Parts: sequence; C-alpha cells; structure tokens
Amino acid sequence: MTRLDGIWAVVPVKEFGSAKQRLSRFLTQEQRRALAACMVEDVLEALAAVPELAGILVVTEEPVAIHLAQRYGAETSTDGARSGHTGAVAAAARRLAREGRAGMMTMPGDIPAITAAEVSAILAAHKPAPSFTIVPAHDELGSNAVVVSPPDALPLQFGDNSYFPHLDSARRADLTPTIVRQPGIAMDIDHPADLASFLRMKSAHPTRTRTFLQEIKAGEAIPWP
Repeated sequence: MTRLDGIWAVVPVKEFGSAKQRLSRFLTQEQRRALAACMVEDVLEALAAVPELAGILVVTEEPVAIHLAQRYGAETSTDGARSGHTGAVAAAARRLAREGRAGMMTMPGDIPAITAAEVSAILAAHKPAPSFTIVPAHDELGSNAVVVSPPDALPLQFGDNSYFPHLDSARRADLTPTIVRQPGIAMDIDHPADLASFLRMKSAHPTRTRTFLQEIKAGEAIPWP
C-alpha cells in the first residue's frame, strides 16, 4: 500500500513483556502481553483501511508486533525502538524526511477504539505543509495523534502531559495548530480507570481489545475500577 508521496502513519510499539505495568493490579503479565497485542492489531487494522495514507511504519523490536505489521502491509523499523516513544517517533521522522515523504501521522498502539473514519477525518482537516494537526487524549493531557508536514517540521516530545507543550512548540515554529477531537483515538488504555472507560464506550464495530477485556472481566472475582 506504500507510495512515495503522501502522509505515513507511524506507530511506536515497545516490547510486550514490559507493557502496561500500571494495570498490574488487575491483569497478570500474560494478560497484559495479550492486551498489548490486541490493541496494536486493532490500531493497525484501522490504519490499513485508510486509503488516504501513503503507508504505515511500525517502530518496534517486539516480534509479535513485527508479525502483525507484516500481516497488515506495514513496514517495520528498529531504529529508535529502545529510545522510548519520543525517540522512536524522532527516528521515524528522520527516516521519512530523508526518503522525501510528504508528512507523518503518529499515534500510540494503545488506542483500540480508533476507526478508519476518524483517521480520514484528521487527514482531511490537516492543512498543506508546513502544518501541524493534533488530537488530544481524553484527559486533555496526552497527544494521541499528531500529524506534521513535512515529517520533521516540528520536534515532538511525548509523555503524560504533552498536549499543551505540543501546541506551544508548534506556535513557536510559526505553525498554527489544527485541533481535532476524535473519541476513539482519544481513548488510550494506560491507567486502571481506562479499562472501565473503554468498555463503557459505545462502539459501532467490535474490536479484539473489547472482546478480550470483556472475557477477562467476566471471569474475574476482583472488581475492576
């Protein structure tokens, strides 16, 4: 599905063995590994259904994520994979800029409520280069999707409180931020309360993540948050 021009989606994925430590009170390590795999596959499935994207790049050293990326026609890279979310995105931005790609859209692998329609809407709102578009997390603190044209137009710094710093950084670079709110992309699963929030969301389509969590919840004696 790749082509030279257009915007590429970049998804950093850390190794599943250390995934979602904050959920350890409610999920075992094996359950957290399985949850991470379900979420990444839900994200990749949605991205693969977006015709406006020029390609998908997964930055990871996780074997399961590499296998999933290949299944959905995505390219993979290990450059920056051990440098955290920010380092992985920066390495991808350098690569895409070097290859002459028009832009980069990056999002985490833990937003399983994402839909192809949401991604298309964000791309439709994204302005001609140089430009910056952002989708905040549901808590208005994180940055759950960022689009930059060209790919290295702006240094990105991710973390629990990156949304407003990204807005400030864009303005310092003389880029007027385009802010798009999408409920599916906004719903990341990172904290225990996010498990219940995700399951309460109304969804027009089933996801692997929802099915997995519902099955676990049904069999757990410990109440979830």
